[in-house]
Amino acid sequence: MIENFKVVSVSFKTASIRQREMLSLQEAGAKQLLHTLKETFDLSELLVVSTCNRTEIYYSSDSDLSRSILQLLCLQKGVAEFEPFVSLALVINDHHQAVEHLFRVSIGLESQVVGDIQIINQVKHAYQWSADLNMAGPFLHRLLHTIFFTNKKVVQETSFRDGAASVSYATVELAEQLTADLAEPKALVIGLGEMGADVCRNLVDSHIKNVTLTNRTPQRANDLAQECGYKTIPFEEAFAAIADANLVIVSISREEPLITKNFVESLGSLSYKFFIDLSVPRSVDPSVEEVPGALVYHIDSIQNKASEALEARMACIPQVERIIVQSMEEFHQWNKEMMVSPIINKLKNALEQIRQEELNRYCKQLSSEEVKKVDVITRNMMQKIIKLPVLQLKAACKRGEADTLIDVLNDLFDLEKQSAEIKE
Repeated sequence: MIENFKVVSVSFKTASIRQREMLSLQEAGAKQLLHTLKETFDLSELLVVSTCNRTEIYYSSDSDLSRSILQLLCLQKGVAEFEPFVSLALVINDHHQAVEHLFRVSIGLESQVVGDIQIINQVKHAYQWSADLNMAGPFLHRLLHTIFFTNKKVVQETSFRDGAASVSYATVELAEQLTADLAEPKALVIGLGEMGADVCRNLVDSHIKNVTLTNRTPQRANDLAQECGYKTIPFEEAFAAIADANLVIVSISREEPLITKNFVESLGSLSYKFFIDLSVPRSVDPSVEEVPGALVYHIDSIQNKASEALEARMACIPQVERIIVQSMEEFHQWNKEMMVSPIINKLKNALEQIRQEELNRYCKQLSSEEVKKVDVITRNMMQKIIKLPVLQLKAACKRGEADTLIDVLNDLFDLEKQSAEIKE
């Protein structure tokens, strides 16, 4: 049983986009941090979730490692001073609160746009990274699968995910407002990851019909363009296409800005050109807005508007929270029962050893058919004998009294000795 689950988090609630992008991790960086933490602290339950809105490290330890974890993260990212992030970070050392936080983050209750569907997939990716590196133990495996099941339940039983009140939808709302006075606005979408693709799909129902896509992987751009009825250009032609676009939406992963002030200045006199940057780290240098006619909106400036879809989601929050509470209770019960799992296995092994010894003693003179019948009868008897102790152990877990019953069973069946003999 694990009762020391913890989390250290830097999110949009306490940190600016500039501060968040300093700690943002792609897959390779997340895996590198997992390795570093494993080697430094010998942790077996580790999860690193890093999105545009948050970087969070979940771990199991009896000690508060939040300060050291932030220091190692800053060291990996080349951030000289980690002290500012110590004051910005949310640190949860209470086991139950840390579990609840991961539930709420994964389901979308803690997202910048409440109910954002992208976060559950980002958590799935983070879980896969941990599993690939053997850094997710039984506790984390069970916790994440419980969360994924809870997410399905939320989708099936509530309207929390209805509508399109996501970051991508908020982006399209902003894009429509910015281009409302243009007869035939031209939009260029650079980068077609999950968020960029969602923006494109939401644009289909907007008044912006002249949309061009570009992506490092041409096939992804071609597939999405065919789905949505858009045009594509090779990624290397993106800069030329920026000059012709009224609206540029960027959602790519890179350490340095793709669009710089010098480049935008080279475009000459601008009537108006709108840049919406969904990347973390940012792909449009903030100084671009110093160029006359250029307006830049980064992910923090996309307002969480009270659209009908968002209002419906907000109304569903109490129902979603009740589902989470129920799932958490079931998970915590499983975690408690993990405490008695070893003693149950020892008891089963001890009884099975007795059964096998008696079968070997008395079945030598029996036919094969008779041996089969005796085997079935004794196996059923053993299962009935062990049923009550198992139920009593599980009930004792709920009452917080399992330790006493474990001691009684150990003494009654001499399980420590039995276990040692089986190993020999």
